[in-house]
Amino acid sequence: MQFRQQALSRLRSPEDIDIPVRYARPQGLLVLAVTLAAMAAAAVWAVTGTVTSTVTAPGVLTHAQGSYVLQSPVSGQVTEVLAEEGERVAADAPLLKVRTAGGDTVVRTIAAGRVTALVAAIGSVVTTGGDVAAVERARSAGDPLLAVLYVPAGSGPDVPVGARVDLNVQSVAAQRYGVLRGTVKSVGRTAETSRRITAFLGSGQLGEQFSAEGLPVAVLVELDPDPRTASGYAWSTSGGPPHALESMTLASGSVHTDAQHPIDWLLP
Repeated sequence: MQFRQQALSRLRSPEDIDIPVRYARPQGLLVLAVTLAAMAAAAVWAVTGTVTSTVTAPGVLTHAQGSYVLQSPVSGQVTEVLAEEGERVAADAPLLKVRTAGGDTVVRTIAAGRVTALVAAIGSVVTTGGDVAAVERARSAGDPLLAVLYVPAGSGPDVPVGARVDLNVQSVAAQRYGVLRGTVKSVGRTAETSRRITAFLGSGQLGEQFSAEGLPVAVLVELDPDPRTASGYAWSTSGGPPHALESMTLASGSVHTDAQHPIDWLLP
């Protein structure tokens, strides 16, 4: 009641008619101006600015033809190993000599390549259909390497062909030599099972490792060539490591997806 009487008394005073009404303090006007300027800048950035996201996934360096697991056609005891891990062999090259009930049998390769694993050793017993070796298909030592990344199936559609990729190679110190450069060559259309990964890489261990968190999509990455480096490929540093790269070396890749305007996230 007291405040009402005060308000009515002010209205009855004609000398107050010419007093200007203050709608906002100067400090309030400053805050309002700053807020409007910030909103305008955000709106301009949302329309003209771009944001690039990355998809990170584990992978391995290999050749385009992949690998195969060599199985023994006979049962018996290994009496001689005719090749070594890391050795390049021709197609139909002798790999093992196995003593069977009917005499000695030679286990031979199917296709030319590099022996990446030898399961059998002298004195071990092999059975028909048992794994004895893994051979990576490669016609020559000069065949170019590529990287295969196993991206979670949910992120596969976000990876465009032609996207830039930075690869951290397990055998290379990234702090010193940088990352390997590459470009997405193709993206698998279906998820890869552990068995399918094993069939391509020739390693059951890698098949289980890359599918441990769900069936992934295979992304092939073409490495950027650079004849000036010791590895023959381009790195984020000028020279990269002072040695060649070996196939079946583990790596992790960061795929840089297409840049988008922030306003696109708000529009249907």
